[in-house]
Parts: sequence; C-alpha cells; structure tokens
Amino acid sequence: MFIWTLKMAEIWADEEIKGKILHKLTRLGKFSHNHTSIDNLPKGFPPEIRKMVKDMAKELEKENILFSKPTSYGKQVSVNPSQKEKILFYINKFLEKD
Repeated sequence: MFIWTLKMAEIWADEEIKGKILHKLTRLGKFSHNHTSIDNLPKGFPPEIRKMVKDMAKELEKENILFSKPTSYGKQVSVNPSQKEKILFYINKFLEKD
C-alpha cells in the first residue's frame, strides 16, 4: 500500500516575499557597503516562487529600500538603512505569515 502526500503550494503575497528578502539580508548584516550577490536571494525560498524573488528585489530597488552595485562578477545588493520603517513593515508582513 502506497500513501501519497500532496504538498500544497503555499501562496505568497508580494509583501511577504519582500519581507523574507529583507529579513534574510538584515540577519546577514548586509547594510550599505556590505553587499551580497542578487543570485543568492532566491536560496531558501520554495522552488515554485524563486523566479519571483529577483522581480521583488527589483521592486525593492525602485522603492529605494535596496541598493544595487554592478560588479564585474555580477550584481550585488544591500539594504538601505535609512528606510527603516519600510524595512520593518515588510519584515513584519513576512513574520506574520502562517
């Protein structure tokens, strides 16, 4: 007898994705001049939403929450500490996720 379990894909709102991105970067201390590769951002997300992570990072750049730095080895990002209220808003949205 086989028992099949179906894992329901969780539904993530844009604000929750942005919150997880910012939560990850702040935990790692990626503020101002301490950057990380944009290619590292999708790591730790469910496979079905990894493609959306870079799009949300671009939106965070437009909102001036993330700084971006082009380098010869790829795009690097860091958190803009002057946007503390917006950062906390998104992080709280992620932490409230069930």
